[in-house]
Amino acid sequence: MPNTTLTEYAATPARPVRRLARIRYDRVYGMLLIAPWLIGLLLFKILPILASLVISFTDFYMLRPEDIHFIGLENYAHLLDDQAVGYVLFETIALALFTIPLQMAASIFLSALLSSPRLRGRTALRTFYFLPSIIPSVAIMFMWMGFVDPATGWLNKLILQPLGLAGSNGLYVEGLTGMLFAVNSLWSIGPGMLIMLGALQGIPQEIMEAARVDGAGPLVRFVSITLPLISPAIFFSLVINLITVFGGVVLLDRGNIFSGSISPYDGYVSNVLFREFELGYASSLAWFFLILVMIIIVTLFATSKRWVYYSDRGGQA
Repeated sequence: MPNTTLTEYAATPARPVRRLARIRYDRVYGMLLIAPWLIGLLLFKILPILASLVISFTDFYMLRPEDIHFIGLENYAHLLDDQAVGYVLFETIALALFTIPLQMAASIFLSALLSSPRLRGRTALRTFYFLPSIIPSVAIMFMWMGFVDPATGWLNKLILQPLGLAGSNGLYVEGLTGMLFAVNSLWSIGPGMLIMLGALQGIPQEIMEAARVDGAGPLVRFVSITLPLISPAIFFSLVINLITVFGGVVLLDRGNIFSGSISPYDGYVSNVLFREFELGYASSLAWFFLILVMIIIVTLFATSKRWVYYSDRGGQA
């Protein structure tokens, strides 16, 4: 055997050692980079969430923290008798049943439109449709309040009155509020649109060409081929939208100085916490809703194998 070959052969055991050392170094370096985020997550999210579970079994009143007592399940029994809980829970579910399908349909429609090769300026339009989702919610709230203000709003002066239509007479009319919230919910479809767009771009063109050759029209191809192939993205977006509407309440940090937060249930928890100062009862409300949300999400995962298609798993979720 030549000497060069012996030298190379003798040097080969050091290569795996150096490779393992490099992998170990990358892991340590990566952990150091995300350590500030992990510490913040532990101190400012996980520990307060666990603390809220303990507080939910007490009568903690924030104006008299020294009088805290352990009361067991009384807070949970009280919320079952609280009529306001049933009302806001129904309103939150109704809100989810209306806004989530609207957001999903808008995301699929825009992604299908922006993935069309016939559309010009697709990159600019994708950026344009995504930008509203990064605008702070408080800025959007003030914008809409200025838009529908009965005295100085643009809706009455620039749109309704020139057309001879009756102007809006208030910001908080029930029908107007529901319509504005539905329209406002479309401002946050940017991430969902990108998820759907990525799924659409991942569909093999050979499948679409074969369907076109077999005589399938655009609608048939979209319903029978496109939607099943992007069903994993639809499922992911559905879970994210559910968490957006339902989730966050257990963190007890979704309240604001305005009339409410993103859902009626969140608004009620914020009212109990920041106006009535009943931290114990607010914590029990939050954990009760968290359990309901987890039941819904687990049910979705259990039923997803019937309608979510994964090509690498034989169509099973």
